[in-house]
Amino acid sequence: MSDDSTPEAAGKRVEPAKTVEPVEPAKVEPATTVEPAKTVRLDQHLVRALAHPMRLRIVGLLRVYGPQTATTLAERLGVNTGATSYHLRQLAESGLVQEDNTRGNARDRWWKAAHQGTEYDAAELLDQEPELALGFLNGIGQTYAENIFSYINSMQTLPPDWKEASVLSDYLLHLRADQLDAMMREIFAVLDKYKTDDLTAPLPEGAEQVTVQIQAFPRETR
Repeated sequence: MSDDSTPEAAGKRVEPAKTVEPVEPAKVEPATTVEPAKTVRLDQHLVRALAHPMRLRIVGLLRVYGPQTATTLAERLGVNTGATSYHLRQLAESGLVQEDNTRGNARDRWWKAAHQGTEYDAAELLDQEPELALGFLNGIGQTYAENIFSYINSMQTLPPDWKEASVLSDYLLHLRADQLDAMMREIFAVLDKYKTDDLTAPLPEGAEQVTVQIQAFPRETR
């Protein structure tokens, strides 16, 4: 699956890894500088870094809002700078964030996301590292819930056109697993037409950052 979801959930949507198109090979410039891949695939080692909900939020914030310091991240998360500094170091050791050497100084270190998206296979991670995988998935679920409540609380102040365009809905369907897979492929194909390659780029005139959250799974009916 891949995280593309929301600011706090790593900045991009979460979808089955098998539906994600392969990441294009890193480009090599004339000076032999390799361009980092836009998407990182979680394995049993990397999932350890994101099993903590605050680290998941930090990666998401850096992907959406661009480079931040431990202080600005602490203000966004409502925690102290000691906590964000510690988690930034852990994420840096895992290669999920890196220092932005174009900003700040030795006393004011800026950090940026190393990737714009995350891919993962939930079944594989649950088999390899069940406790860590559950921690990671629960963090994503918590973030999605917070996003929905934040939207509901802002509905009264949204402009009329955004009130009309926004959606909060669900559908119950009778499907086989292969039918659900086919439906999700169609949905992802539509989303790919509107994807934003760089979430930190300036918004086009009249545009807002929009979250599309997708959850599709079998329900207990007995």
